[in-house]
Amino acid sequence: MEAADLSPVPESGRTQPPFDLFLIFAAANVVATTLQTGAVLGSRFSPSRAWPLIITGAVVGAALVAALSPVGSRSGVPSIIAARAPLGRHGAGLVATLLYLTNFAWIAVNNTIAASVCAEALGGSPRLWSAALGIVSTAIVARGPRAVGLADRVAVPLMAIAGAVLTWAAFTHAPATTPTPSPKPDAAAMLWGLDVIVGYQVSWLLMFADYSRYTRSARASGIAVFAGLALPALWLMPLGWTLARVAGSDDPGTMIAAVGTGWWTALLIALATVTTNFVNIYLSGLAWRSLVPGVSSTISVWMIGMIGTVVGLLSTGLLTRFADLMVLLGSVLVPVGGVFLAHFVVLKRPVDVDAIYQVDKVPALGIPGLTAWAAGFVAYRLAGSIGATLPALTTAIVVYLVLARSQSWRTSSPQALRTSGPPAFAKASAGKQDLKS
Repeated sequence: MEAADLSPVPESGRTQPPFDLFLIFAAANVVATTLQTGAVLGSRFSPSRAWPLIITGAVVGAALVAALSPVGSRSGVPSIIAARAPLGRHGAGLVATLLYLTNFAWIAVNNTIAASVCAEALGGSPRLWSAALGIVSTAIVARGPRAVGLADRVAVPLMAIAGAVLTWAAFTHAPATTPTPSPKPDAAAMLWGLDVIVGYQVSWLLMFADYSRYTRSARASGIAVFAGLALPALWLMPLGWTLARVAGSDDPGTMIAAVGTGWWTALLIALATVTTNFVNIYLSGLAWRSLVPGVSSTISVWMIGMIGTVVGLLSTGLLTRFADLMVLLGSVLVPVGGVFLAHFVVLKRPVDVDAIYQVDKVPALGIPGLTAWAAGFVAYRLAGSIGATLPALTTAIVVYLVLARSQSWRTSSPQALRTSGPPAFAKASAGKQDLKS
């Protein structure tokens, strides 16, 4: 099976152990951006405020992704295909486009942070480091899943050792500064911090089924994904917060220089960037092939990796606006997560694999899903001062449930069930002749 294959995985092919699924998500979340997410809180919050924010946000965000991972185990289809059920084929195409474009930003941010650290610890130009990291990660992915697996086997143990060295150094150094009072009201600042943490964790939402479809047990998949996302965040976000306090700055290079771990930290951040970009490039490859069927996997990989690398070289404000990026991503991903939760978890609607791959049979637009997504986005933007995550999630879920149930009631006749939107998917398999026509 190709790395960016959109075909459903048959039940006999779902042989991936849950521990391997855990390792995929854990390795992806052991990355410089997780460290940086904690660092942006370092100058704003004391320990008594920062730690509850990090714990709550990391757990809630991981739980949202984990709640959806059983969809992959039960259906064998990737996320971008499963999204057709509640959103329609054009709505799923919108999700694919969003995933494709945002991964350029993730590749760029990862390369920029790692380049800053490597240049500070090892010398050289940050731009050269950024370009080198982008080229190396793309070249490995282009060689296929075996090359990625071999690279991870070498990288993960080295990352564990380097991470332990950095953690020891960070927690044995005295802070250079104490947090300065936030200019925002206390409650508003806390809620903003929570939105940053949750927004970062749910940035993995659009891959909820992409890897779990290779693991047979739905329950084990959920546990593996939750642990894989939550544990690295609960380690690296407090570490980033501590480093920012030690250095008196949330600049990656300055933080590393303050604890004096030199090339050990450069090794951790560089390897973490490369291994996480494996996942980013893979996800973009799936998205691109769903939008442009028949495109060469090799061409897609190199195009994605190089565009992301160039974005990192040309963008100068990625790190200074990092927290704003997390909030923006949260405003888009939290509501669509609410739609998926309402459809697959609350209503427990299964994916009709036969029907959902027949593009001409899938509605162009899933009106309930798209309306709920838009309503959740508006709620997120309006509720920023009181904490946007819960209002946006609740709004998206409630709107979808109301509209989907209303649509089910209106389309209860046999003829309507053959032509309606998402509610028809659960019934589509009953008409074999319809599916083959």
